[in-house]
Amino acid sequence: MPSPSSLFSAYASMTASIMLFRSMANDIIPYPIRNYLVSSLGYLFKPRSQLLTLVIEESNGMVRNQVYDASEVYLCTKISPDTERLKVSKTPREKNLTIRLEKGEKIIDLFEGVELKWRFVCAEAEKGNNPNDQVVARAEKRSFELCFDKKYKGLVLGSYVPFVLEKAKAIRDQQRVLKMYTLSTQGYMGVMWDSINLEHPATFETLAMDPKLKNDVMEDLDRFVKRKEFFKKVGKAWKRGYLLYGPPGTGKSSLVAAMANHLKFDVYDLQLANIMGDSDLRRLLLSTGNRSILVIEDIDCSIDLPDRRHAPDGRKQPEHHIQLTLSGLLNFIDGLWSSCGDERIIIFTTNHKDRLDPALLRPGRMDMHVHMSYCNPQGFKLLASNYLGIHGYHHLFGEIESLLQDTEVSPAQVAEELMKSEDPDIALGGLVKLLKRKKLEDDGPIDKDGKTVGIREVKRQKVETKGKPVRMSRRKVNRRRNI
Repeated sequence: MPSPSSLFSAYASMTASIMLFRSMANDIIPYPIRNYLVSSLGYLFKPRSQLLTLVIEESNGMVRNQVYDASEVYLCTKISPDTERLKVSKTPREKNLTIRLEKGEKIIDLFEGVELKWRFVCAEAEKGNNPNDQVVARAEKRSFELCFDKKYKGLVLGSYVPFVLEKAKAIRDQQRVLKMYTLSTQGYMGVMWDSINLEHPATFETLAMDPKLKNDVMEDLDRFVKRKEFFKKVGKAWKRGYLLYGPPGTGKSSLVAAMANHLKFDVYDLQLANIMGDSDLRRLLLSTGNRSILVIEDIDCSIDLPDRRHAPDGRKQPEHHIQLTLSGLLNFIDGLWSSCGDERIIIFTTNHKDRLDPALLRPGRMDMHVHMSYCNPQGFKLLASNYLGIHGYHHLFGEIESLLQDTEVSPAQVAEELMKSEDPDIALGGLVKLLKRKKLEDDGPIDKDGKTVGIREVKRQKVETKGKPVRMSRRKVNRRRNI
């Protein structure tokens, strides 16, 4: 057995040799090559992990991640007693609680004997350097992490993920609740959609509009949802455009709700005034779901599209102030971007159809124009049935129907009058007084020959006189002329 002095001498000699070799290597071999060799040796001798982690983020670029949404729904059915933190919510009209995972929580799932570990991750989003960026400082970037043994990668991607998608779809169909989406700045990508439950009770059965027009709209909607293959065959995007126009209070918003309830479509309420540019509009379009209705209400009042690139004094605005353009809106309706999604309905509403740019109204953009007119006898009978429970004859019906033929009154005004009393005689009597008062206002003043001058005649006389003094009707007639 060698003596300790021999061992020490051999150790000193070996150490001196290593130091000499290291010094020579540092002088001869460049640093990048030395670093590469060290990294390679470390990789070869590093213990290999047998686990693979899939990261499922909430959004994929400009569009929402379908796998993330499905995972969120599916995992709510896999909550175990070991889960420590949960989010619980409930709206006034929901029957059941809505349960979601809190950040950091883990869930273990089994699929064909394979253990899969889920984890919900929330991280604070990084705010960009752009001073015009609308991202909220406290916004979170959310994702799911799915961890499993690498040897089951094919099973997870080929069978388990499709299973989660199908299971989530079945759960959503079973618990189908219509959603109303509106714009929010709480997303980490800027302006995004935020939703609440759509609980509007309007249906086609309760809608006071012309019966033939109502049937035409229902038939058009039913035909649209059945023609997926037809749209594909003719090379058109599977979408449909509706223009709802007419005076205020004629039921345009109620018709939108009735269409959503009829088709079981979610509603996206788009306020154009909140859109900063064409790129924001495209991103919002891509993030809308299929089987949905996109609504732009009072489009004539939303923005002045042709002048968006100029300030009030006529000067061109800086680039960061340029907002939505007409070309961007048209491309959004029926351009290439409109094909990014299926089974979508686009609805414009307006009180003044004549103020809209003709380019917005042509077929292919607004396929069906629906005129929501003043209350007619058929609409009145439906309102009387809905509000007062009158399903047959009432002695005031004849007088009311006669007055409706000569009086312009909206269904909203009629409904408001019928709500004033639960007694049919009192409510209908009040409606008769309202219609008579409206008729007197419409009849206008008396001319010099003692004849009644109607509103249209007053307008014609004013145009013909071109500023000459004429005897005009009362202030309400002037107000009516401005509507």
